[in-house]
Amino acid sequence: MHQSDLFNEISSLRTEQINPRSVTIDEMTTAEILALINDEDKTVADAVQMELEHIEKAVKIIVDAFRAGGHLIYVGAGTSGRLGVVDASECPPTFGADPKMVRGIIAGGNEAVFRSQEGAEDSEDSGKQALIEAKITPNDIICGIAASGRTPFVIGALKYAESINSRTIYISTSSKESITKYGITPNVIIAPNVGPEVIAGSTRMKSGTAQKLILNMLTTTAFIKIGKTYGNVMVDLQLTNQKLRERAKRILIEVAGMEYSEAEILLNVAKGHVKTALLMKLSDSDYETAQKFLNLADGKIKIALKMIKDKDLNL
Repeated sequence: MHQSDLFNEISSLRTEQINPRSVTIDEMTTAEILALINDEDKTVADAVQMELEHIEKAVKIIVDAFRAGGHLIYVGAGTSGRLGVVDASECPPTFGADPKMVRGIIAGGNEAVFRSQEGAEDSEDSGKQALIEAKITPNDIICGIAASGRTPFVIGALKYAESINSRTIYISTSSKESITKYGITPNVIIAPNVGPEVIAGSTRMKSGTAQKLILNMLTTTAFIKIGKTYGNVMVDLQLTNQKLRERAKRILIEVAGMEYSEAEILLNVAKGHVKTALLMKLSDSDYETAQKFLNLADGKIKIALKMIKDKDLNL
């Protein structure tokens, strides 16, 4: 019996290779296993560092899309898909982003986030249909995530995105060369070489860690660039629960030197918008003025603050 093309394809993936350092892992003590996993994990950040140039390019096109009213759409299956869903779901409470701004699409739908949907990733057409249902436009950025680089659901989604001239990003821990043979031409390929997994083919481990690091970089940096932070403080959070309301007050207290009661009052005057409250305090301006200059400054507090001060100097 001849080996199938799929068998040969999968066997050649670097995510499927045997790690020579862990071949006797089933004979190790618990302490030895943990030390081995930890040592392997230490190599992931270095692998991601080698891709910083490509991550930077990806951030640029994401920022351009955000400024043009576009969205970032993650597409993946299994662990990769779940990581995309998690990163997308954390953007609204962290950065005050509209939930549509960053979205995660996973093969098999929402149920696949909690329980594996066998076979859901095997159809290119399903990936295409998922994007059609999401009503993506050429202004949107489609970011495929697939450790193997060959997931049909992701390939189909990227092919459709390219057909309507959406820009595309591909995150994989397979080689760049292996990705391009699937009939796609992503604008950016981010492919850290994390080496073979401690458990062969278990890409939820080093591959998943690398993907998480990259997704953190993409959205965090993009949101910083569009003014979602003041220094290194998140100042555009949504006050959706009591914890976040208290965090907002703490921001005003620490950044603007306010008392707790003053922060509480100002936050109410600013209609719960932390950036507006902060600019009001720092510039000694009213709500309408702060809102006006935040809009003129593309949401960046430091630029808005300078514009208000320069305006005062020119009076």
